[in-house]
Amino acid sequence: MANKTYQVAWTHTAQQDLTEIIDFIAQDNLEDALHVLDRLQAKAQLLATLPNRGRVVPELLDTGISQYRELNSAPWRIIYRVENHRVLVMAVLDSRRELQTILLGRMAR
Repeated sequence: MANKTYQVAWTHTAQQDLTEIIDFIAQDNLEDALHVLDRLQAKAQLLATLPNRGRVVPELLDTGISQYRELNSAPWRIIYRVENHRVLVMAVLDSRRELQTILLGRMAR
């Protein structure tokens, strides 16, 4: 039996996160920025064949929200959810920051 392949799609918010990360790193070192971009995109693409490989986001699970999962690519957290035959990358966050602080900041925008 063949493995099911999921489409990996990046939300606008996740694309914006990625752009901000890469732009910030590129200020010091363009080569490092491109390496991080490749690494994050490749890590997310792994979800095409094993979408449930990431753990449920613990901070959200503590509040009863279990549909969001994450992959780590230190120091970044790739937050995603699986719907039907798609994996939606919802955000790329710095694991050194508190998730609650990041989410509150986004809601305040």
